[in-house]
Amino acid sequence: MRNLKLTLAYDGTDYVGWQTQTNGRAIQEVLERAISKLTGESSKLVVAGRTDSGVHALGQVCSLLTNTSIPCLGLRAALHDILPEDILVREIEEVPLDFHATYSAKSKHYRYVIWNSKLPNPFSKRYAYHYHVTLNAEAMQTAAQELLGTHDFRCFESRWPNKATSVRTVLRCSVTRQTGWPIFGYPEPSESKPYRSAKMPVTPVVAPGHEFLWIDIAADGFLYNMVRSIAGTLIRVGRGYWQPSDLRRIINDQDRTLAGETAPAHGLYMVSVEYGGADRDTADAPTNSTSYSMNRIPVIE
Repeated sequence: MRNLKLTLAYDGTDYVGWQTQTNGRAIQEVLERAISKLTGESSKLVVAGRTDSGVHALGQVCSLLTNTSIPCLGLRAALHDILPEDILVREIEEVPLDFHATYSAKSKHYRYVIWNSKLPNPFSKRYAYHYHVTLNAEAMQTAAQELLGTHDFRCFESRWPNKATSVRTVLRCSVTRQTGWPIFGYPEPSESKPYRSAKMPVTPVVAPGHEFLWIDIAADGFLYNMVRSIAGTLIRVGRGYWQPSDLRRIINDQDRTLAGETAPAHGLYMVSVEYGGADRDTADAPTNSTSYSMNRIPVIE
């Protein structure tokens, strides 16, 4: 028996989310079918985080117990040949049998991307939320710091009460303006240039100014629609409707109706999952720079 860890990227536009459902095509369903075709086994994947309909991933992680003898590189290459163009297996590696993509995760990093310009951008409309009124990124950054630490975040949860707890620990959160958004360009561990699949869109969207606004947040776990609700709340701060200090009041009042709206799904990305040890976050919260070292997702100009 082998335990395989798969790192994935996908365009979630045409899917009902990660989890297999009866109302449409899911990432899990498509990937399990492809793996079963190659291994002859009934594949069952466990995933780090179940992304919702329309949400994208740059570094989603899932794991699979299998008896197949296909080498990791061979399996990845074969999957590239049969998977649809909007799903990419970035890496497959063999891990200890006790590794579990869900329960072994120490933290997850999400990014919400906003195209903050008066005019829409036809090249980013599937991958960034167009918000036409100029947002105050500095005020949003100040407000984001109120999220740090361990709190009951039910004010940002769309399905409260849940069966467990709404307490989560936010490790870092930042709001920055950027000149570009690479979408689907990735670094290979041993190469200086981004990994590119001929089957996927890789050309970055680059703007002359800093129209792209990134909301990066890493935590030990997330509630349903938590990141999108935080994005909607920070947008209200960016508009000047609320002060940065209002974030603390909203958290303390624990009332979803007091927070901002849930931002659209197509601006949200699961960037990476950290498992500790040798694993580390592959795309740390950015500065205003537009170039990244090898362990980060690059912006290409």
